[in-house]
Amino acid sequence: MTSPTKGARRPGPSGSPDGTDAVDPAERTWTIREIADEFGITTRTVRHYEDIGLLSPERVGTTRIFHRRERTRLSLIMRGRRLGFPLDEIATIVNLYDVPRGKRSQLEYVLGQIDERREDLEQRRRDIEDALTELSTFEQRCQDELDAL
Repeated sequence: MTSPTKGARRPGPSGSPDGTDAVDPAERTWTIREIADEFGITTRTVRHYEDIGLLSPERVGTTRIFHRRERTRLSLIMRGRRLGFPLDEIATIVNLYDVPRGKRSQLEYVLGQIDERREDLEQRRRDIEDALTELSTFEQRCQDELDAL
């Protein structure tokens, strides 16, 4: 197991802490601060995702150690948030990565969620385009009235 000390987790130029021999990238770990900074979120947000079961970092005493699996899960969570998925749907989708692949019902669920999200985003895009058109029309009317004064 990787030691929770900073030097053991942060490989040197050649990949190892002392810079002499390569460390398997799959063994790389992150602190809660490093993972939060990488994804542009607060440590409180990371702890919240842990509290609701989306993340489960290794614990050494009170120190959280994030392995590649947790980093990947956080990446998926953040992508889901950017796309507007609620956390319960993100949890369902992210948890699919922990079960054997090929379960038809799980894949169908994810595809259904993707379709719903796409429809929602396309409607938002139409609403934004309509709002921009209305703003342009209103702007032109204001400019015409100003020119007439």
